[in-house]
Amino acid sequence: MKKILKNALYALVCMAFIISCKRDSDYVISIPSSFIPNFDLRKIYTNAEVSLNLENMRGASMVKGQVISDHSTRNLPAGLLIIQNTRIVGGADSLRGIAINIGADAAKYVPGDSVHVKIDGGVLKRVNGSMQITGKSGADVTKIASGKTLFNTRGFGNLITTYPDRYDCTLLTIYKCTFNPTLPSSETLSGEKTINDGTADLTLATDPSATFANVKPPYSGNYRGIIINKMVNDKIVPQHRLINPNDISPLSSTVDAPECIISGFISDVNGGDGNNEYVQLRATKDINFAVTPFSLVVSNNAGASVPTGVPAQGWATGQQRTYKINLTSGTVVKGEFFYVGGINKLINGANSTSIASSKWIRALDYNKVSDRFNSSSTVTGNATTGLFANSGNAFGMALFRGIEVTQATAPIDVLWVHSGGSLYQIGAAPNYGAGYRIGNTDIYDIINPQTLVPQPYYRAGTNTQSLTYALPADAGYFYVLGGAYDTKLNKWVKARTQTTIILSKTSTITEIEGANATEIR
Repeated sequence: MKKILKNALYALVCMAFIISCKRDSDYVISIPSSFIPNFDLRKIYTNAEVSLNLENMRGASMVKGQVISDHSTRNLPAGLLIIQNTRIVGGADSLRGIAINIGADAAKYVPGDSVHVKIDGGVLKRVNGSMQITGKSGADVTKIASGKTLFNTRGFGNLITTYPDRYDCTLLTIYKCTFNPTLPSSETLSGEKTINDGTADLTLATDPSATFANVKPPYSGNYRGIIINKMVNDKIVPQHRLINPNDISPLSSTVDAPECIISGFISDVNGGDGNNEYVQLRATKDINFAVTPFSLVVSNNAGASVPTGVPAQGWATGQQRTYKINLTSGTVVKGEFFYVGGINKLINGANSTSIASSKWIRALDYNKVSDRFNSSSTVTGNATTGLFANSGNAFGMALFRGIEVTQATAPIDVLWVHSGGSLYQIGAAPNYGAGYRIGNTDIYDIINPQTLVPQPYYRAGTNTQSLTYALPADAGYFYVLGGAYDTKLNKWVKARTQTTIILSKTSTITEIEGANATEIR
């Protein structure tokens, strides 16, 4: 047996030796590609200009891509042919662009052209902050096709400013931008302006000689353009440059800043819920509710709640579906927390800490019918032992300016928990369906920022985000929503997210107004 094993091992060793003695000519000879990807091309630069050749480009001599530059509107540095990948390979991080200085011939090419460019012999260097290839001419460019659909992706201000070289010379659309500071209505695009998409500030640069320099921008919009880096005080600063005025997609023409926002709530206290549930809000400015009234509406969508089906009247449906609470007296100052809810004013149900000394704008007995939804209707919400559901189908809450709430009224703030139940029915203009209307918040958009299609209801289009039920039930979870609202920008700069904390019977108000609470800047 030992002899057999010995012979087998000897045979295996011989086979391995034979295989290892393959001749060089036995291997497949590969031919390097003539094209170097932008991703690899930009890595050749290591803080000093470098002459491009076959050796440092690993056998390549050319670059190919899709033209994104357009010099007809005079808003790009002259002479630059700017191209980016024609496709993404290996993830979105592989999208890169490059500028090639070919002089006046750059104006011969337009967005959508597909080109091959001979870059062997050129010089890769940083010019005023942006990466360029110099020493080339129009003779080095070959147009392969035209009219190609531009590859356009979403950009985020915080990522662009953190990684400027990654986004240099790429075409991006930055969504939901407003100006910082807010521009006067007479202001034009000309010059350098600061835009903010809720993640960071970014410079929007428009040359005074650009054909659209005198265009007045909307209050809020999407901006498609090319990132061109600029050196400012020895620091690389990305600038967003539009190609033409059609690169602006207006979302809103006027400032619509909420005077207060929803910052937390408790929907299922430890013990009976009746008159113990409440909503925490925070003021973004001083409010006298007797002068400027508001209303809070909550929605409960249990399967047996009437009227059943999709609520044709939305938040104004009443009966067992919605309950309205008018806020018509009291005052708050900017940044102050205040509360709306059950008459008991306890932090976590029966026998828990009283929070009656906190700012309550409205505490009511909701075992009685709600306030009327509007002056032209007698509809009210039914008396209830619980404003909110504890599990199962969705429940929501919405804050409105004034005390007139109809099917067409959009809230200034709105939040939803879960997604079940009859909530939304798709439809065409002018109402675009039926259901519970949303407002422009950190979570929801009345107009889809990507497709620009109206989506005015919860569950319509991209408006599908919701909080989740904090389980188990009856534990006394308080929803701390966090996030940050900037009163200078009049927008959310950090979206709210769900954090739940279990309150005890001895919990104090500081636990729900602490470091994780919604920030007002």
